[in-house]
Amino acid sequence: MKKVVLAYSGGLDTSIIISWLKETYGYEVIAMAADLGQGEELAPLQEKAIKSGASKLYIEDLREEFLSEFIFPTLKAGAIYEGNYLLGTSFARPLIARRLVEIAEQEGAVAVAHGATGKGNDQVRFELSVKALNPDLEIIAPWRIWNLKSREDCFDYAEARGISVPGTKERSYSMDRNLWHLSHEGVDLEDPWNEPKRDIYMLGVAPEDAPDQATYLELGFEQGIPASLNGKKIAPVALLETLNEMGGKNGIGIVDMVENRLVGMKSRGVYETPGGTILYMAHQALEHLTLDRLTLHYKEQIALKYAEMVYDGVWYSPLREALDAFVNVTQRNVTGTVRVKLYKGNCTSVGVKSPFSLYNEEFVTFGEEGVYDQKDAGGFINLFGLPLKVRALMEKEAGLRK
Repeated sequence: MKKVVLAYSGGLDTSIIISWLKETYGYEVIAMAADLGQGEELAPLQEKAIKSGASKLYIEDLREEFLSEFIFPTLKAGAIYEGNYLLGTSFARPLIARRLVEIAEQEGAVAVAHGATGKGNDQVRFELSVKALNPDLEIIAPWRIWNLKSREDCFDYAEARGISVPGTKERSYSMDRNLWHLSHEGVDLEDPWNEPKRDIYMLGVAPEDAPDQATYLELGFEQGIPASLNGKKIAPVALLETLNEMGGKNGIGIVDMVENRLVGMKSRGVYETPGGTILYMAHQALEHLTLDRLTLHYKEQIALKYAEMVYDGVWYSPLREALDAFVNVTQRNVTGTVRVKLYKGNCTSVGVKSPFSLYNEEFVTFGEEGVYDQKDAGGFINLFGLPLKVRALMEKEAGLRK
């Protein structure tokens, strides 16, 4: 019997896909669930996958790899998609796909499968990663093949076969959770005029429900990588879990946005990224202290391209590796501490210091100093503005100006 390895979450789609793969192809189905920090969601998966028809289930703890190889490089790049989305689902997919390929090779499988729909971005992210890592593997995408047309059809399919699935027809948000974030799509959120219900949030509270007292913390970075919290060294997973808790309590990191999907349509999503929002803000504050103007401004351009590539699923590409090389050079001096204030959905830097700070109080003071001759600014302005002056003179002589 040929084997297929399924990227399995235990959600509605992948729960019925096990049965569908067996019925449609006659393959032995091996399920693989990536532990990216979903917490209690993983507990029932072993029994559930076997009952759904899988021959075995791999539960792979990929949290450390997720942080060190995917999240931190993206954080250092400052990559944010369309100004708001911190890419929580996007950079998880190439990691899941990598482990999927490794298990397929280990098991001698001929194919891999995923539960991404034919309307979304995840199908692209999974499949581009598989093609880059093992182009000989067949890729099965049930949503592009079967005759099920909606989540309601999926519930009916599961009920007919006695498959236990989460959610109900009436409240079946499409959600993706990992150590970095939690996303919500579908149901009432499909209308962008509808405000998200307050009970939708699972990683924290709405800003108006946050405490009236601000929370302060200090984040330490070493070459762009978060390394300490409140003066104490802390492992990456523990750091993000702690920041998620602190940020969630203060209503930090809730984003409600309409984004442009790669496949051409707009979609509305509500994202919870409490710890990630804190890290991005603090990292940016430290960069503003330690990077020179030319480097900082050029890096901002790189961040846009980096975010687009992560969103589009081309993680395993020479360009992404080349951008990482540039980013890593910029991070050599991004070392220091940022004091952060959390208050009712707001995350702000209220203090920053670094041994590599380019801020020099002697030069910028409004008080008396002896290191800067203000007369020099006149010559600088004359030369910097010379093209404007020459153009204005030409227009005047040509009669283009009154």
